[in-house]
Amino acid sequence: MSGPGGPEVLEYSDVAEPQIASPTQIKVRLHAAGINPIDTKLRGRGIFFPDNYPAILGCDGAGEVVEHGPDVTDLAMGDEVWFCHGGLGREQGNYAEFTVLEAAEAARKPESLDYIQAAAGPLVLITAWEALYERARIKAGQDVLIHAGAGGVGHVAIQLAAQRGARVITTVGDEEKAEFVRGLGADEVIFYRDQDFAEAVTRLTGGKGADVVFDTIGGAAFEKSIPATAHYGDLVTLLDPGNGIDWKEARNRNLRIGFELMLTPMLRELPRARANHIDILNACSSLFDVGNLDIHVSETLPLKDVALAHQHIEEGHTWGKRVLEIAT
Repeated sequence: MSGPGGPEVLEYSDVAEPQIASPTQIKVRLHAAGINPIDTKLRGRGIFFPDNYPAILGCDGAGEVVEHGPDVTDLAMGDEVWFCHGGLGREQGNYAEFTVLEAAEAARKPESLDYIQAAAGPLVLITAWEALYERARIKAGQDVLIHAGAGGVGHVAIQLAAQRGARVITTVGDEEKAEFVRGLGADEVIFYRDQDFAEAVTRLTGGKGADVVFDTIGGAAFEKSIPATAHYGDLVTLLDPGNGIDWKEARNRNLRIGFELMLTPMLRELPRARANHIDILNACSSLFDVGNLDIHVSETLPLKDVALAHQHIEEGHTWGKRVLEIAT
């Protein structure tokens, strides 16, 4: 993309192949790239580093190592890796055939996942893990409300919350999605179009409210989540709540408000936090490989159809993840 705009600004074209520039880097032949809402937002409003046009989007990638610098010892030629790297405007993203990144910023792909599934995972897994395990610090027996349980972040958040022994409550739009999230481990389902979710959560928890609320939607959902959160509970959001929020009830409930932006280590160049992301991906790999975690890919499109993929995401009603398959 040479500038912000609609899906039509995504141009399918030939560019110079990236080359290793330091002894600690690897070059990866990409087999698939995950598509996330942040990609469509950056396409529409502009990249974080506006001096770096033209830019290649795509934070999530999966592929095989085809070259590495002399100081790389943990990865070898042919190793299969997955990662969340680039796509914000500073480094090249993963809507491409090749990418170059630091070896320390890639993890070995789970053996049980193919490249399509693996490319769907990193951003949403890290986001849900940090929000639930590190921000909210959920415990067994807690009531946890997860908004938009059938979405990319929501559908893995349900599974991670269930792994910790929480009672999972989630919101969906219809019965088909309700069946989907129950299969992931949701204990209670709220149809947000037909019910006031705050009232439903209060009823389902015997008047207490959810110990943890994970807001993946923002806007009015954040403010309405305050009375749905138990006293001394945690409310974690992925979005900026904006201005005009009435914080009185949050204060009276002694809520702990948390923010989750898994892109922070890439935007602020925080290597220790990036290392934590690799630890999270490795932990998730173990869960995948023993059958305790699943990633749902609702649509796979070829790289040349990326504009169509963005269009589908912006139309909403997403189930799980969408992925670009990159021919090799």
